[in-house]
Amino acid sequence: MLAYRMTGWGEPPRTVEVPDPSPGPGETLVRVAGCGLCRSDLTMRHLPAAVGQQLGWSMPFTLGHETAGWIADTGEPVALVSPTSCGTCRHCVRGQDSGCPYGRAGRGYGRDGGLAAYVLVRDRRALLPLGDLDPRHAGPLTDAGATAYHAVRRALPRIPAGGTVVVIGAGGLGAFAIQFVRVLTAARVVAVDPLPARLDYAAEIGAHAGEATVPGAADVVLDFVGTDETIAAGIGAVRTGGAYGLIGSAGGRLRGPWFSSLPRDGEVFTFQGSSIADAQEVIALARAGLIRNQVEEFGFAEIDGAYAKLAAGALTGRAVIVL
Repeated sequence: MLAYRMTGWGEPPRTVEVPDPSPGPGETLVRVAGCGLCRSDLTMRHLPAAVGQQLGWSMPFTLGHETAGWIADTGEPVALVSPTSCGTCRHCVRGQDSGCPYGRAGRGYGRDGGLAAYVLVRDRRALLPLGDLDPRHAGPLTDAGATAYHAVRRALPRIPAGGTVVVIGAGGLGAFAIQFVRVLTAARVVAVDPLPARLDYAAEIGAHAGEATVPGAADVVLDFVGTDETIAAGIGAVRTGGAYGLIGSAGGRLRGPWFSSLPRDGEVFTFQGSSIADAQEVIALARAGLIRNQVEEFGFAEIDGAYAKLAAGALTGRAVIVL
């Protein structure tokens, strides 16, 4: 089968021919229907060998961590949990598997992922039944959707009825977050993005207002960008008792004294990934028709072009490679 793989440290990924995977005891073979692309895929091609090896990654590996398809021997439609977790550590047994210390390598990041005709699943906890959802488009629910849901759920205690939530970055994750705030709270949602097309889409999915810059006086700010500028503006916009959540991985810093900069009597939080429960709840919301999963389809031969559009910020929703 054809697979889109990282083949060497510091090298761009490419399409190669690999054997079809064969499941062993306890493993499940999934026929891929669609796989979403993520910005983190773009950074993997620049990862130094020393860093990748420290994370436990093995080269080569197939990219793709937003995967859905059908169990090969039953035809059941499933999505695959995006983050890897062990299921037995102190975090996992408390339902906080996004904090699992054994999740630094997984499908699409250090191990074979979903940008191929088939993918192996070694842990049945990772299989999420989709019911009547289309598996071609469901992959982004497990990462972009679940990560955004984790952020909103984490901030819920700080969101009063009638309060204001600012979402910085109305792209793939931010668009999900806007919808989750509308479904789960009675707050006013302000979308912040420099691209008019994204602000138009944010209005379609429920944002009450759209801005090019961060407005002041918010109960919660969720930053899906993470530059120096968005961190400073986002933290500066939080009301007393509010919260700032950093989800975007642009590598920004907070410059200045923390004591006078952080939200007064509030909180600042960050995390990476999501839990299995997050993904299950997002799929349930999608099945109930309460959220929109905006995707743009590409064929397998169009992967490089799809990544180029992703890198250029030319997508409103998520790019999905349909197999």
